[in-house]
Amino acid sequence: MLFRLHRVELARSFITDLTEINGVMEDLEETRSRLCEQFATVTGSDSPVAQCYLAENNWDLERALNSFFEADMESVFDVEDKDEENKRPLCKETDRDAPESERKMNSKLTECIDLTEDEPACSNSKNSLEDEDDRKLSLISWNVDGLDTLNLKERARGLCSYLALYTPDVVFLQELIPQYLQYLKKRAVTYQIVEGNEEGYFTAMMLKKSRVKLQSSTIIPYPTTRMMRNLLCAKVTVLGQELCLMTSHLESCKDQAAERMKQLKVVLQNVKEEPDNMTVIFGGDTNLRDSEVAQVGGLPPGVIDVWEELGKQEHCRYTWDTKINNNKSVSYISRCRFDRIYLRPAKTGAKVSPDHMVLVGMEKLDCGYYTSDHWGIYCSFTS
Repeated sequence: MLFRLHRVELARSFITDLTEINGVMEDLEETRSRLCEQFATVTGSDSPVAQCYLAENNWDLERALNSFFEADMESVFDVEDKDEENKRPLCKETDRDAPESERKMNSKLTECIDLTEDEPACSNSKNSLEDEDDRKLSLISWNVDGLDTLNLKERARGLCSYLALYTPDVVFLQELIPQYLQYLKKRAVTYQIVEGNEEGYFTAMMLKKSRVKLQSSTIIPYPTTRMMRNLLCAKVTVLGQELCLMTSHLESCKDQAAERMKQLKVVLQNVKEEPDNMTVIFGGDTNLRDSEVAQVGGLPPGVIDVWEELGKQEHCRYTWDTKINNNKSVSYISRCRFDRIYLRPAKTGAKVSPDHMVLVGMEKLDCGYYTSDHWGIYCSFTS
């Protein structure tokens, strides 16, 4: 009898243990599935690649990402290609061999803007989109999706064509990779480039040498990021004023809201800590939902969301829009205002205010893709 009871207890114990094991296994499977999704989102790879790198790195996301980006990547494009060797300008109205998309874009300019020259020529025509008013500051912020290597050379050329078209004073870029950065350094010599990192993928700022003078720059880490994210800051002088420029790519994926809000707090805290005589402009791919901004208490007093300040214009609401942009070929429709620009005008001295905003990159290139899976934001400010 005692032996039978003992066997019953053992059976019950085994069933309990098995149930607990099954629960743990289900949790483990769910966790690993989520890690694979995050890895694939960050790297632009697929699930098998994600599983491979994560498994090799004991399912540590940060180590897996580092391993992925430290791998001996095949060169995406050759920056010393024939076009570069011949220093062929981006604006080629007389070049009948130029790609159709570049001819369309550059036909709006009556003179050539050559990013391979020290000082680009600029048109005085009313058809030129470069604003000749020296009191204005122009800026482009764009996640260029360098992690997606498909047609990357053509897409990088597309970015340069937009830089030639708009000639912004400041450019905030997210999701750069080393090859893309080297291409820009070769092509856009009229800009000084400040990098947020040198390996993997990272952010950068491009400052027009003739208008913007860099004083100093710093990289502020996010202590708990799992996706190699940070805050890049630069102190500059432009239009006779001191500005603090900031860009970042906040944590991706819907389930990373908590980390993303922590990073937003770091951004806003650094914005608030700048001196009263300093104008602060932040721009980047925030991956934010409006509810997340509300959860951190909203923007601090004196800090404005430029899109909201300009009347919440519908035509530039969605910077991530799979309804139109099919670069990722996803099966769902997602329309989000991930990319944002914040402004904190100086409390003393000349005031900077937003003047105009429009989305850029909404024309397909000859390769059939857009410059990025995000639209870029072009914004101008007056003082």
